[in-house]
Amino acid sequence: MAKAFASQGDMTEKTVTFDEIGRGLWAFTAEGDPNSGVIIGDDSVMIVEAQATPRLASKVIEKVRSVTDKPITHLVLTHYHAVRVLGASAYGAEQIIMSDMARGMVEERGQEDWDSEFQRFPRLFEGHESIPGLTYPTTTFNDRMTVYLGNRRVDLMHLGRAHTAGDIVIHVADENVMFTGDIVEDHSACYCGDGYFGEWGATLDRIAAFEVDAVAPGRGGALIGQDAVNRAIASTRDFIASTYAPAARVAARGGTLKEAWDAVRQACDPKFADYAIYEHCLPFNVARAYDEARGIAHPRIWTAQRDLDMWAALQG
Repeated sequence: MAKAFASQGDMTEKTVTFDEIGRGLWAFTAEGDPNSGVIIGDDSVMIVEAQATPRLASKVIEKVRSVTDKPITHLVLTHYHAVRVLGASAYGAEQIIMSDMARGMVEERGQEDWDSEFQRFPRLFEGHESIPGLTYPTTTFNDRMTVYLGNRRVDLMHLGRAHTAGDIVIHVADENVMFTGDIVEDHSACYCGDGYFGEWGATLDRIAAFEVDAVAPGRGGALIGQDAVNRAIASTRDFIASTYAPAARVAARGGTLKEAWDAVRQACDPKFADYAIYEHCLPFNVARAYDEARGIAHPRIWTAQRDLDMWAALQG
């Protein structure tokens, strides 16, 4: 490998921000690292996204304990990626909830994803020895599920494929706030290596139709107010389109992955080079865009070895 992935050199601890985005609703963010959400009900707490390790999860729990002493009873995972789910054991939640599809992806590729992400993100996996194993849900659903935290209604929905096949969003109607996972990002690159470029825009349309007043995105700062929400949805849409179109043009003429890489960089660097994790995401995004444009409908499984082989091809 000619050089390391960008994320392998990112060893600087990030500053955590904990913002209230609605009554009893909080966004845990950290300068482009994976976000978590907190939903405080009448008698209990729901966490959205576990973090990569119990060590990182403890930082979320510390923030929760600064605002409530209610027990954490529910953990919702918007998709299967290791950096989102492997800290689950720290919460001691009675229920761990995923979509049916996300659980299937843990079965299909969970260990491979763990191995791959462990190689890509050494900082996020500090303290990995405390991870007890793959995270499996106790409860799954297909399209929609409602959880009541006392009188507080929380709707979990699969609105379509985007970042992965099994993405879900969480809507709290009494405050009109949504936790979107990695379907929406703010000033952070979208990771598209397991994504569906052709469907992501329609899923964003379904999110936009809720006209929510605040969003906790997958990465980036909390989005408070419809103007901020709409801006982030638009920038996410632009990122997806700007990544896919150049790769698709190269694939259509029978060009190489390296040519697709060069074309995507030419289109995206001027607009997105200052986004968090941009350099890390780019090779995986180009590889998936190139595959999808060549008719590979279902994202191929990333393994630690496939990561290295792909990176070597791009360096050539």
